[in-house]
Amino acid sequence: MADSGNEGQSRRTVLVALGANAAIALAKLVGGVIAGSSALLSEAAHSAADTMNQIFLLVSLRFSRREPDVEHPFGYGKERFFWSFMAAVTIFVSGAVFSALQGIERITASGSEKESFGVAYAVLGFALVAEGISLARAVRQTRAEARDAGRGHAEFVRRSRDPTTKTVLFEDTAAVIGVLLALGGVAASQLTGNPAWDGVGSLAIAVLLAGVAFGLGHQTYELLIGQAADPEERSAIEEVLRAHPGVVDVTRLFTMVLAPDKLLVAAHFDVADEGSGDDVEQLTEELEQELRERLPTVWQVFLDPTPRERAHADTVAGSS
Repeated sequence: MADSGNEGQSRRTVLVALGANAAIALAKLVGGVIAGSSALLSEAAHSAADTMNQIFLLVSLRFSRREPDVEHPFGYGKERFFWSFMAAVTIFVSGAVFSALQGIERITASGSEKESFGVAYAVLGFALVAEGISLARAVRQTRAEARDAGRGHAEFVRRSRDPTTKTVLFEDTAAVIGVLLALGGVAASQLTGNPAWDGVGSLAIAVLLAGVAFGLGHQTYELLIGQAADPEERSAIEEVLRAHPGVVDVTRLFTMVLAPDKLLVAAHFDVADEGSGDDVEQLTEELEQELRERLPTVWQVFLDPTPRERAHADTVAGSS
């Protein structure tokens, strides 16, 4: 199935990022200690946070596959959103805060420490290549998914409900930018002879990571608290309901994202008074089938048909 294929691609993308970030974090840590560079140590914390986040994402892919049960009748799809939110928290705490502290310490230090610029450049060069490979993988996957969805790449990434690939894409983009900021800090420190520029690089990395953490956290927060379907999806659902000859009017429509590829739909609508109970039952079955054919992401459907005359009587009673 397409969803299983996308999940498999997401898993491979996460594994590529995990391997790259683990190797890069170790190289940056050793290089930062040897070179005495706060910007390089900030990047080590950045890569360590990214490595932990890949583990979070792998956990989310595994846990979200569990079948619905009595205590979780709508399944475990929101595990994907929860662990992505945890990834955003990790980026902020382990990456941004540590980088800010490193930067402040470097700027306020006496400046007597010596840096090994050759080691710093070598490690950052290796990191730039490795991070670039991981980013290219994430970009290829999101572009392929954007083509399948018939959207532009930027629009698809912005509106995608799949937090796994989006998180990897954001992290890898921030990682490449972070390496460039670290290189700038190290180069400025070497050219000016002032190690405070190394600390400025660390502070710039802290600001970058805080921005990424806020962006990812906000998106997954909205999904965790019950975000509705996209406007286009809601319009398509209402169109299916109104197009059925047995539906007189759609009075209320509720939707909620249960997983990246699963929607809950609940609708209250008026039907013709002359329809029998069997007619109404057949109507709801037809609507459920049509909704799932129109939107494969529709999973749970709750329809509440009310005869037109009774609906009008309820309205009058409620207003009196």
